[in-house]
Amino acid sequence: MRDANQPGPIVIAGGSGFIGTSLATHLTDAGVPVVVLSRGAPKIERPWRRVAWDARTLGDWKDELDGAAGLVNLVGRTVDCVKTPDHRDEILRSRVEATRVLGEAVRAVDAPPPVWVQMSTAHIYGDPPSIVCDENSPTGLGLAPLVGKAWEAAFHEAVLPEQRGVVLRTSFVIGKDRGAGGGALARLRLLARLGLGGRVGSGTQGMSWIHEADMNALFECALTNPGMAGTYIASAPSPVPQVEFMRTLRGAMGMPIGLPAFAWMVRLGAPLVLGTDPELALYGRYVVSRRLADEGFEFRFPELGPAIADLV
Repeated sequence: MRDANQPGPIVIAGGSGFIGTSLATHLTDAGVPVVVLSRGAPKIERPWRRVAWDARTLGDWKDELDGAAGLVNLVGRTVDCVKTPDHRDEILRSRVEATRVLGEAVRAVDAPPPVWVQMSTAHIYGDPPSIVCDENSPTGLGLAPLVGKAWEAAFHEAVLPEQRGVVLRTSFVIGKDRGAGGGALARLRLLARLGLGGRVGSGTQGMSWIHEADMNALFECALTNPGMAGTYIASAPSPVPQVEFMRTLRGAMGMPIGLPAFAWMVRLGAPLVLGTDPELALYGRYVVSRRLADEGFEFRFPELGPAIADLV
């Protein structure tokens, strides 16, 4: 039984991946107790407590939410894969089912966390070629918008009326490798190191990004700021075209060569060589948060150059 005199932990559901490990490290370094709910054991020892769950069925793990200071839900199968029917199904189900069972859990404990921060995706806006989307923009069409809308709908059904709920429509998070993978930036660095980090397709597709330090600060703000509620875009205020992103990355790495990849090359090579969806590279979006600007959130890394330099 938890000591009533001790502050409750932040419970991170799906916290064993890149974003979850980064957030757990950030909170632990700040002296905040953390509990991670994950299906698999961590590859290396971590300074926080891990509790097993299957992200689908209610179990004893629910007790971790009793008296917790906050809940962060990051659960979802990676979209960095070939979109077979099975993978599409799991991408959707993993997000919706985990969110629903967390809703069951907060209803099954005496003192549910007062705030629930829910991950979502900036891909919910689809892949408009040049329009800059904000929180008021219409959502798009296709698998990713469908998944994003279902994910958020499950959250709105699951969150308690008395809980403060925050949805973060997250863009491309760039950060360092902490034994949980370096996120997609690690793959882009490898391509750049091999001389393949040039223009992909048209090169004009938007790359909306956020440095992990700002992502963690945004999570912390969502958890602690009582005035923060509703849906926000989690992205730096300066999205760039793909060609500019890779030029900046190559410059930070001291790599002068970046061979281009035509669309047909990506459509053939992405699934066969990299085991991923070519559309992840060929399409993109420009998103900027109007709400964060209006509420005065200050980014530590608002521009891409310093953000990449800090990580590379």
